[in-house]
Amino acid sequence: MAKSLVLVVGAGASKEVNLPIGAELRSRIACALDIRYEDGYRRSSGDGTIDDAFREIVRERSPLHVDINPFLHCSWRIRDAMPQAISIDNFIDSHRDDERITTCGKLAIARCILAAEAESSLFVNSRDRYPKIDFAAVEPTWFNSFFQLLTENCQAADIDERLSKISIITFNYDRCIEHYLYGALQNYYGITPDRSAEALANLEIFHPYGSVGPLPWQRRSGGIEYGATVGGRTLIEATKGIRTFTEGIDPATSDVESIRATLRAANRLAFLGFSFHRLNVALLFPGLADGEQVVSRPAFATGFGISRADCQEIALELSRLGAVFSDRFQIRNDLVCAGLFREYWRSLGLAS
Repeated sequence: MAKSLVLVVGAGASKEVNLPIGAELRSRIACALDIRYEDGYRRSSGDGTIDDAFREIVRERSPLHVDINPFLHCSWRIRDAMPQAISIDNFIDSHRDDERITTCGKLAIARCILAAEAESSLFVNSRDRYPKIDFAAVEPTWFNSFFQLLTENCQAADIDERLSKISIITFNYDRCIEHYLYGALQNYYGITPDRSAEALANLEIFHPYGSVGPLPWQRRSGGIEYGATVGGRTLIEATKGIRTFTEGIDPATSDVESIRATLRAANRLAFLGFSFHRLNVALLFPGLADGEQVVSRPAFATGFGISRADCQEIALELSRLGAVFSDRFQIRNDLVCAGLFREYWRSLGLAS
């Protein structure tokens, strides 16, 4: 079924609820992987959970000789290269044949993303008397704007159908969208957690590069709480859901074919906080097949911080790839994600 609206979500979208983007995430990863010891025994810097994960990995392979030095050297290589890298994803892809680089990079991503979730505006402290998202704090963000769009003229009984009209393709490793919607539906409609999870099963969400794991309500057993504090063993498990670019475009290990089919059939597209890095654009839009036509549908995008010249180049590139007609593509470098919804409310609306 063709989706009425497909959202393509990048790091800038999660920034609105205080998750790190670009240089911030690279800096956090560099600090986490700066694992050093004062006297060979006492850790003086770097992340202890990643350190524990290294020991778990080595212990499994060689129980009698736990030497994490090869992983430490790879960690330092990543640390030293982060100022130069476009992103951690690009760096890992550039070293795709180095298994230890991939392992260290994925552990750092998982650790930093879980920590960032815990520091975000969406975090819920389970020890609170009435644990739930602070929806007033989230009101200025696109999460609230999107929820208003989603629920416009929509009764509780109709939410399943409304959700089925949308697909979300998020390049973020975090679970902000799923976590927010799960709580927001309960708060707005007064429904149970089980009913909220049931409704959200109708919403198609793709993570091309994976995530730090399913939330507990998304699977019958297991799952990792949003913003959870984990140990080394659980951190290793979290990395199993993270994909490199090469894994993301491999049909055997990803949903890339479903993602591309969803985009081809979509009635409307909206790009939120998506920086249009070439690797990510190539994953979404591989180009037109013989005889295939450019899809004529409206598309909208935030381009906050992108120059006017580059916005024009992005529009031309997407047109060449058959993603949009450039004259139907609105890319706004003066709007953040929440602003895009306010500016194009009727154009993006789901209410009939």
